[in-house]
Amino acid sequence: MFKYEKQLQYPINIKKKDLRMAKYLVTQYGGSNGELAAALRYLNQRLTMPDNKGKALLNDIGTEELGHVEMLETMIYQLMKDATLEEIKEAGLDTHYAEHAKSLFPTDANGVPFTVAYFASTGDPLADIQEDMAAEQKARAVYENLIDLTTDPDVIEPLLFLRQREIVHFNRFKELFEYYEKKQNTKKEIINDNDLNMNNFYPFNQNFNNMF
Repeated sequence: MFKYEKQLQYPINIKKKDLRMAKYLVTQYGGSNGELAAALRYLNQRLTMPDNKGKALLNDIGTEELGHVEMLETMIYQLMKDATLEEIKEAGLDTHYAEHAKSLFPTDANGVPFTVAYFASTGDPLADIQEDMAAEQKARAVYENLIDLTTDPDVIEPLLFLRQREIVHFNRFKELFEYYEKKQNTKKEIINDNDLNMNNFYPFNQNFNNMF
């Protein structure tokens, strides 16, 4: 169950139109390293974490990523607000306009639509968390690239906030990975809510392949 607060996680008030920046920024909405992919990745992976510690962390971060989607949507809208058709054409957004007018649609900066192929959910806690750490690092790198593409402080400030949240998320995932890895290395049994035998998972039992 989600509780929706009708305010952005970080205030956004962009005063200047910048359609090219809107075109670049959309990649963190619907691109392979974007916030929509992150939210769906974590909210799908959470239920197969082996204990409540993992479930809670992925639930919390996945929920926050939905708030980041909302931030990016607001930024893109404000950057495009009141744009003329000529400005839209000049920025290379005429193909977007043909399909969607000025409404938002999740794509990357090249106009490639969002796909769930951008993320995985294997059911293997260590494999999934490693993917999550990599996703946060890639998102951080993209935010740094986006910051390089603008001089508008109204755009830079929320991007800096989002970049910092990627670093925080990476560190939380790293802690969770090390927590599970330590349990594996000390051969402590991890029991999930369904009493699934974790000895049947290679990351927790390196001799699994020798059983056949």
